[in-house]
Amino acid sequence: MKAISSDFAPPLKLISPFFSAGVVFYLLSMVALLFFEPTFIYQQMDVAGWIHLFMLGFVMMIIFGAMAQLVPVVLEAGHAVVDVYYVIFPLLLTGASLMVIGFWVVPQILPYGGLLVLVAMIIFATENIATLKKTTISTLTIKTVAWSNGYLLLGILTGFAIALGFSGQLNINISLMLKAHVYAVIGGYVVLTIIGLSLILIPMFSLAHGFKEDAIQKAFKLVVTGVAIVFIGAIFSQEWLMYVGYAINTIGVLFYIWQIYIIAKLTVRKELDVWAKSMIFAFGTFIFAIILGIIYLLSAKESILHASVWFLLLGFISSMITGHLYKIVPFLVWFERFAPLVGKEKVPMLHEMYSKEGASMMFNFTVAGVVLGGFGLLFESDILFKAGASFLLTGAIFLFIGMRKMLAYGK
Repeated sequence: MKAISSDFAPPLKLISPFFSAGVVFYLLSMVALLFFEPTFIYQQMDVAGWIHLFMLGFVMMIIFGAMAQLVPVVLEAGHAVVDVYYVIFPLLLTGASLMVIGFWVVPQILPYGGLLVLVAMIIFATENIATLKKTTISTLTIKTVAWSNGYLLLGILTGFAIALGFSGQLNINISLMLKAHVYAVIGGYVVLTIIGLSLILIPMFSLAHGFKEDAIQKAFKLVVTGVAIVFIGAIFSQEWLMYVGYAINTIGVLFYIWQIYIIAKLTVRKELDVWAKSMIFAFGTFIFAIILGIIYLLSAKESILHASVWFLLLGFISSMITGHLYKIVPFLVWFERFAPLVGKEKVPMLHEMYSKEGASMMFNFTVAGVVLGGFGLLFESDILFKAGASFLLTGAIFLFIGMRKMLAYGK
């Protein structure tokens, strides 16, 4: 594991709005789940609205804030133009909100929301690329940043085309374009970003050292290739090519999981805090999502696909994000407000900056919600699904309260 420096970190006031808004969007996403049924198709406008509420409002908002902090730290070079994040935040916030309203209420405003999101992501990707050019360091994390930003642009361009298609301003095959869009964003951007950051954050927080990176290097190459093949197959209506991409991606993520297992065996930290429990649950649901995905490809039963996507989004991606928030946010607050006081007066430990009981409640309710909701989708049970949504909402409330307390600590 390469040591990282915080010398190039941007100020907390630039990053904190992303985390605050992301948690609010997460809370709203869980509220919205209460109004959905366990049987649906992904082409439904209300379902598309929820996915964008969750992905743009929560996942992308948090990732953008985290990347604003971590990219210059990993590259050991300051942002090319750090102030653009003051522009990216309102654009993404407004664009995501308009898109959700467009899907749910007024389809005509979808292109406007999509355009704002497109501009925000182009600025984000361009600034990241410019920052990448300032460093001579070449690591896997840096490679994932470069590739993930390329897939992000492909994803948002196809998404903008879909928005035009939904509003009737562009005649396209929405079903195929949707597959290309989803794979570019989730497989190309989100998963690659998680792979890259995992190599930095998981060893750092678990105190694991001295491991080889062969497995994750293979995972990176396979995921990059697989996403490209699926994207091309979807654009050109070649379903056989998409299946080849699915297979390559599956092998790639299995190599990634194997790398995480290698790191876990070397961990020095034995305490099962909310971060450690979230990582265990995240990778457990990731494996389960992969198994369900393979079963779906063999059976073509829609309920299995719905459950697989649920465990991928609400189990793996969501838990990876929420678990890391309890590490990243306290550190950012501590570094800005208490680091200058070291040696002069007593300063708090990071774990003292949030309620362990509140974090445990968040985790327990979230786990129950993900499991119940996932099996509610799998068996198309409204009672199980609504119970899961209720537990997830409760967990989201604890996360919201915890985030407010962490960001306000020491003010």
